[in-house]
Amino acid sequence: MTELPVLDYRVEKDSMGERQIPAAAYYGIQTLRATENFPISGLKPLPTYIDACVLIKKAAAIANTELGCIPSDVGQAIVAAADEVLAGKWREQFVVDVYQAGAGTSHHMNVNEVLANRALELLGDVKGNYQRVSPNDHVNYGQSTNDVIPTAIRIGGLVALERTLLPALTEAIAVLEQKAVEFQDAIKSGRTHMQDAVPVRLGEGFRAWGQILADHLLRIERAAEDLTFLGLGGSAVGTGLNTHPEYRQKTIHLLSELIEQPLRAAPHLMAAMQSMAPFVSVSGALRNLAQDCVKISHDLRLMDSGPKTGFKEIQLPPVQPGSSIMPGKYNPVMAEMISMVCFQVMGYDSAIALAAQAGQLELNVMMPLIAYDLIQSIEILGKAIAALTHQCLQGITANRDRCLSYAEGSLALVTALNTQIGYLNAAAIAKESLETGKSLRQIVSDRGLLSAEELAQILDLEKMSQIVGN
Repeated sequence: MTELPVLDYRVEKDSMGERQIPAAAYYGIQTLRATENFPISGLKPLPTYIDACVLIKKAAAIANTELGCIPSDVGQAIVAAADEVLAGKWREQFVVDVYQAGAGTSHHMNVNEVLANRALELLGDVKGNYQRVSPNDHVNYGQSTNDVIPTAIRIGGLVALERTLLPALTEAIAVLEQKAVEFQDAIKSGRTHMQDAVPVRLGEGFRAWGQILADHLLRIERAAEDLTFLGLGGSAVGTGLNTHPEYRQKTIHLLSELIEQPLRAAPHLMAAMQSMAPFVSVSGALRNLAQDCVKISHDLRLMDSGPKTGFKEIQLPPVQPGSSIMPGKYNPVMAEMISMVCFQVMGYDSAIALAAQAGQLELNVMMPLIAYDLIQSIEILGKAIAALTHQCLQGITANRDRCLSYAEGSLALVTALNTQIGYLNAAAIAKESLETGKSLRQIVSDRGLLSAEELAQILDLEKMSQIVGN
């Protein structure tokens, strides 16, 4: 008897016809068409976004099984397949480019097909037998791209914040406070307009940065509260067509348990599906944080500039050689890195704002862009802050002698004399000091304006650099 050859493909059919699918692939015909239609960037869905979509499918399968909407064995197989993906398996099967069909239908069907085909295998069946487990009729029962994708962006955003950005911010704030205590005794010249200003404590500068990040942490948490209201159950246009009356609340409750965060049904499903405002709000909070992180990173670079021709008030830990031609050179690479990440986050925010306004009637079709840019922003910003903390902030040391030298030589010390000798006299003394190189103390003494004891009390750097009220 002649053995039949083992085919390296299977045939699947959709409303447009038949196609050959690689036998090993867990995705199906709709995914294949999408890969052919959108060979755009090579960017694939982020793991966190895949997780978010699969979590929704898992919760929906449990709910629909309990409600008797899909067969029990099918529901259990879908849940088992979802758990495998959530454990890190089959990730190479999610292949649709970020820039794809509007609303995210292509990626959504990629998820449905992978789960359906893996569920079939778990049931002892063959991939592609969609009469037994259908990507549409079973995995997607009671769902639509139009309510799943905005829900997935919310879930993905919440998970990304919890896993990456919020812990990174919390740790950075704690390290900055540690440095504030460590450097509290170091007095340096303040600078405004990049010119000499009155003395400050190096430690208070680090404490100010910590407070800035703490304020941003609260802003982001407040913005993220909007992500907890889900439009899942709205189906195609927000009316809940083809869903069980109990499906919505049951699925949201299950999702809340799965990600261990409080989730609620949106007060109006159509509104939750049409408006991208929650994503714009979170993205705006991220942009706001990014702007201050750039400022802090630039400050770190300035304060570490040198070593011979710059400020060199602090030493950032060297983490790698800084030049391919200049031996012994070390650059502030961690601070440089976080600025680049922040610029990217700001660019993503602009793209999200444009995409959010581009919806029409019952749907915003730009959601794939919003999904990628928002979750990517959260994750790269969180990872960048964590890297800056571990590779830079924790190892910063203070050059106390350099700091004090700048503080004592600053012409801005004359500010403290204003109340004693008047603004015009103080300005004349500052001008003479700059022209002659004489110290402020010497000029004031030569002019007989104040006694040595009075000068010592007024030009006390310890006192001048103390924050009023502390």
